[in-house]
Amino acid sequence: MTDDFDAVRIMKGLDLVADKAGEIVREGASRSRKILHKGRIDLVTETDMAVETMLKAELASLLPGSDFLAEETAKDTEPGELTWIIDPVDGTTNFAHGLPYVANSIALWHRDRVVLGMVNMPLLGERFTAVEGQGAFLNGKRIGVTGEADLEQCVLATGFPYDIDAHLEDILKNLRTLLPVAQGIRRGGAAAVDLAFVACGRLDGFYERALNPWDTAAGMLLVTEAGGRVSEYETTVPYTFGSRCILATNGRIHEALSGLLAGD
Repeated sequence: MTDDFDAVRIMKGLDLVADKAGEIVREGASRSRKILHKGRIDLVTETDMAVETMLKAELASLLPGSDFLAEETAKDTEPGELTWIIDPVDGTTNFAHGLPYVANSIALWHRDRVVLGMVNMPLLGERFTAVEGQGAFLNGKRIGVTGEADLEQCVLATGFPYDIDAHLEDILKNLRTLLPVAQGIRRGGAAAVDLAFVACGRLDGFYERALNPWDTAAGMLLVTEAGGRVSEYETTVPYTFGSRCILATNGRIHEALSGLLAGD
């Protein structure tokens, strides 16, 4: 970890912040939602903005001197030395349509890595947490990835980027390759949720193109702390915030799934 701050204290404070974020999401879900379009299928709601505003204020108080990389206000995708990476409402389209696969994704980047992560799912009553080197947890109970090594017995998840036209052929190619060999493929609509589900063993693997740091920062720590593995589709290439794609698995199917995704 790091001796620059007390991770346990920060996580306790983050729990209280997540409680507030959850209240905002639940309140927003109980009434009509005002929806704006950032793109043809890229939505933002008043709840996204309200959660992000609250998170910035509370997290700045929790860790003075920290910076922010947040979905609704980010100018770039490069974190500073000590940076909160947040997606106030991952799964905004789900939220806008009354689907419960919605998360507040909060991660803390320190120097060169994510050291703390939380994926809070207020509409499902689930909170996933991880601190570097201390394991991953769901509602306070330790979790781990599956032990499945046979792709035919695996359930995978994927997602579709907002600029779907630019990636459509690759997406269809991957689906044509994987659908006949996996037990199933799911599309939940929130990368942070999918990564958390890999970490707790509900999914055996997850892959997607064109994600941003706020989509993956907390979830990738959950997966690795739960005993899984994260890379680009090509396993020899580590996943970074500049990566074009992400592959997260239980580790046992990583090489086989990589071969199917990265192969010509």
